[in-house]
Amino acid sequence: MSDLIPAPRSVVAGSGEVRLTAHSRLYADHGTEGVGHWLRTVLWQATGLPLREGRELDDTDGDGIGLVLDPALGPEEYRLVSDWSGVLITGGDAAGVFRGAQTLRQLLGPDAFRRAPLGRDRVWTVPHVRIEDSPRFRWRGLMLDVARHFMPKEGVLRYLDLMAAHKLNVLHFHLTDDQGWRIEIQRYPKLTGTGSWRARTKIGHRASPLWDDRPHGGHYTREDIREIVAYAAERHISVVPEIDVPGHSQAAIAAYPELGNSDVIDTASLNVWDTWGINPNVLAPTDNTLRFYEGVLEEVLELFPADAGPFSPFVHIGGDECLKDQWRASDAAQKQIGNLGLADEDALQSWFIGHFDKWLTARGRRLIGWDEILEGGLAPGAAVSSWRGYTGGVAAARAGHDVVMCPQQYVYLDYRQDAGPDEPVPIGYVRTLEDVYRFEPVPPELTGEEAARVLGTQANVWTEVMEDQGRVDYQVFPRLAALCEVAWSDLPAPADRDFAGFERRMSTHYRRLDALGVAYRPPTGPLPWQRRPGVLGRPIDGPPPGR
Repeated sequence: MSDLIPAPRSVVAGSGEVRLTAHSRLYADHGTEGVGHWLRTVLWQATGLPLREGRELDDTDGDGIGLVLDPALGPEEYRLVSDWSGVLITGGDAAGVFRGAQTLRQLLGPDAFRRAPLGRDRVWTVPHVRIEDSPRFRWRGLMLDVARHFMPKEGVLRYLDLMAAHKLNVLHFHLTDDQGWRIEIQRYPKLTGTGSWRARTKIGHRASPLWDDRPHGGHYTREDIREIVAYAAERHISVVPEIDVPGHSQAAIAAYPELGNSDVIDTASLNVWDTWGINPNVLAPTDNTLRFYEGVLEEVLELFPADAGPFSPFVHIGGDECLKDQWRASDAAQKQIGNLGLADEDALQSWFIGHFDKWLTARGRRLIGWDEILEGGLAPGAAVSSWRGYTGGVAAARAGHDVVMCPQQYVYLDYRQDAGPDEPVPIGYVRTLEDVYRFEPVPPELTGEEAARVLGTQANVWTEVMEDQGRVDYQVFPRLAALCEVAWSDLPAPADRDFAGFERRMSTHYRRLDALGVAYRPPTGPLPWQRRPGVLGRPIDGPPPGR
């Protein structure tokens, strides 16, 4: 039980064990029925034990599992007690019971993460223990970019299961970019009919001479999105969609050329972008563009209901890396600046973001965007994803905005994991498992009131050089295990963290990942088939900037 990840707040070991058998029952009290159904299903798959329904808590006496609520516990807080009377998981809410059920799964051993039993004669035991646990941060997330390389629906559902196993609770779903539009919008069918496919794809960094000449693409239907949101909600994960504006929008402009700055370039000649980098083709800052994206967002709000989880009211609108060159050259954009009485193109972007902030707020939603949305001012209810180091997050917190800390120098999982020559498609700085483990989301310069604005943290997975599930797995794991402990556990200061102890616990966790079929990077380096010899990356030498 000393190999749990993330580390619980308190663990007191007993001297015996609870043995689960074919006669064991699972009792789910009112409000925990969904957790009970999930736990019974995954344990039946792994163990072959039926875990028949208990009609009252006494039915679990000695060899069963009980799930109950206790209003004295906080959100997502749980207590797991395994003793002579059986296993009892008590949570402050259903999410807390679910987090406790994930801990129970770890206590049963790595094979409890398999989808079929390895043998009928296996003995399944839970050590006697008392665990009390609660999360440090409310927002514990993973940003998954499915725009650069599409991940089919089954892959997304799989990642929700992997997130749940690591007690993460927010999927930031990056659905649109220059290289693809991934969500069906009935009002604008060409967004997927044209915008979800590109003719070819750059292999490696944009300076690489290599191309994959196969068309690449795909999108999620409205039914797919509803299924993903429901699947996430069953696992107490909120899905926050990202619809990128006003930059990162060439796929939308390729589908609907009137969205672009057609007085500057021939937008009708644009295709879905097939390479990487910061694209100059941005949305035209016109009333027609606003109306178009209001129509998009109306359908997005329908597909991502606000009551599907604690962070479901949020909608991410991007706002990053919007080059202003076309706006400077556009008579229409300059006229808009004059009509609105704005100072410059930066203020024009602030007006653009502010419009959707007001639009979402009027519908009971909350806008969140990358830290560039701070430029020119931000409405009081908006939140910020701080990616360009800590600076944006500090500024946002001091201005009274909620913040999700995701600085690129710590939690961009597309960054390479080692400086060795075998590292596949090396991007950015070296960010090791230990680097992620020593990441601290709350900047020390914040006051207590300001620090309370830090909702939490997330890892960002940009998929330019991740062409399939195996590549995503390699970049994400095992570093996501470190991030989940940073987000959940009450760790000491970075320099004082017991990384050696974490590595010891990872020796068991690798076996869990094996059981889950995760193609993680082994601690000894990439396996032969995980390498990408000859594919150009963009490595950056030396340590990343500290702030």
